[in-house]
Amino acid sequence: MTDTSSSTPTGTVPDSFDHVVVGGGMTADAAAKAIHETDPAATVLIVSDDVDEPYTRPALSKKLWIDPEYTETDNDLGTRDASGAEIRLRTAVTAVDREARTVTTDDGRTVSWGRLLLATGGTPTRLDLPEDDRVVHFRTAADYRRLRELSGEGRRAVVVGGSYIGTELAAALVQNDTRVTLVTPDDVLGGSVFPAEIAARFEAAFEEAGVTLVRGRRVEGGSVSDTGVRVVLDDGSSLEADAVAVGLGITPSTELAEEAGLEVEDGIVVDASLRTSDPHVFAAGDVASYPDRILGRRRVEHVDNAKEQGAFVGRVMAGADENYGHTPYYYSKVFDISYEALGTLDASLETVVDDKGDGSAVAYYLSDGAVVGVLLWNVEDARDAARAVLAEGTDVSRDGLVGRI
Repeated sequence: MTDTSSSTPTGTVPDSFDHVVVGGGMTADAAAKAIHETDPAATVLIVSDDVDEPYTRPALSKKLWIDPEYTETDNDLGTRDASGAEIRLRTAVTAVDREARTVTTDDGRTVSWGRLLLATGGTPTRLDLPEDDRVVHFRTAADYRRLRELSGEGRRAVVVGGSYIGTELAAALVQNDTRVTLVTPDDVLGGSVFPAEIAARFEAAFEEAGVTLVRGRRVEGGSVSDTGVRVVLDDGSSLEADAVAVGLGITPSTELAEEAGLEVEDGIVVDASLRTSDPHVFAAGDVASYPDRILGRRRVEHVDNAKEQGAFVGRVMAGADENYGHTPYYYSKVFDISYEALGTLDASLETVVDDKGDGSAVAYYLSDGAVVGVLLWNVEDARDAARAVLAEGTDVSRDGLVGRI
């Protein structure tokens, strides 16, 4: 991974760029590349508080753990070379001045822009645990490297969180010679997301792999000592470990937008072109609340959305006239299970499960007569078919769902 920053000296005259991107994730990478492809002469600055240049985030909890041929070098997105962007790492934007069209950074610089992209992502949900390098609130490549150091050789790890990131981390660790205890609030692992019969299969895969499951519990606190980390649960019991990995999702980083007077409601509100309430300021990726053409306004925290919105907004910033029309999906892979999902997955909704009898299944989630979510369980090449079902609204036939995909 690259760990560099710009050596441009601080001066009294502001730096000036056609496009400034705040955030250094996959959305920023896709946007910078799209700007360059659309307008090769445009100047682009990416300001990132990360220590690494943009990388593939999903690999941090999947491929880097299970594919010995895949390294962090492979995981680097090559943003600088492919886009020509200047990238300033370990740098935070502290203020946005929309009238002057400038941003101020924590190193004292002022940077002027023609168009601004807020791709600020989010910060991991934190628990009331001590600040200690054996407690990892998992989000970044640096977190991956730290958790790697804390794992293997029969060490004990407590993973907190029974959904997307938590289950991937538990699977990754147990496949790398680590004794894993997974704490989940669900009575059955995945039970709040998957239909009961699929959740049972999901849970069984973790038990067969040797993961110890602590169900129906939440972490309330903990302590550290020379010998390890102690995690205290909401029933008063405790768990001892060499490391704790927390995977509880993120809180969108909207502070800059709020302070700049932009509209914010569960994310930075954007229109179909991903413009904010200021036509010169855009938002995309995890932080953006956008109008999905099929599912309505929503905010999506997954890689497909980050890449698609990033590429789209880069083209628009460089002069294209488009509306965002992609309904994103998300995916996960743990052990021999691979699943993809579109829309809302909530086990409290009415569900129709089409069990294919070969270890694969399609689950449909219904609300007010419409399919609002589709789970593709070990089913490949069916995302467009799932989008077609979602697009039917209340015209969908519940009885006709089995066999539809």
